[in-house]
Amino acid sequence: MVETLEATAVERAWRIASEVTDPELPMLTLADLGVLRDVRQDDDGTIVVAITPTYTGCPAMATMRDDLVHRLTDAGFSSVRVRVQLSPPWTTDWITDEGRKALSDNGISPPGQAPRGPISLQLAPTRRAIHCLQCGSGDTEVTSEFGSTACKALYRCRACGEPFDHVKEI
Repeated sequence: MVETLEATAVERAWRIASEVTDPELPMLTLADLGVLRDVRQDDDGTIVVAITPTYTGCPAMATMRDDLVHRLTDAGFSSVRVRVQLSPPWTTDWITDEGRKALSDNGISPPGQAPRGPISLQLAPTRRAIHCLQCGSGDTEVTSEFGSTACKALYRCRACGEPFDHVKEI
């Protein structure tokens, strides 16, 4: 009977945690972004949520933690702890198909496949095959490797002139 109650509590906590949105990309849930890694219940009843930062030093982690704690405590969980899980490191490949569509629907170019293996150091901007979300043109240029957040690059379409963010592959 206890196992059933624990599984139910964990499943409920997972559902609630998976609905929390990213503070920098509010069209994505933490689950769609792939940063929500695990939800479990300790022996003392504490709900423990594991999240992985999109990159080391991500300033949104504190807000993610606070939002998770608030949502879960508001849902009736009396003890909640959020832990940061660094291994394996997050990759843009963990963004769900629904998350990629939500990015695109909101004018942000979703990432392509993350690089594999050793990554060579480049001093020039990364070349990506990016298409404009407004007109579909592939004639785009990077204007800054840092867009509205450090995990996005700013692009401009040469065909229609529209600027747009692109989530960088990592």
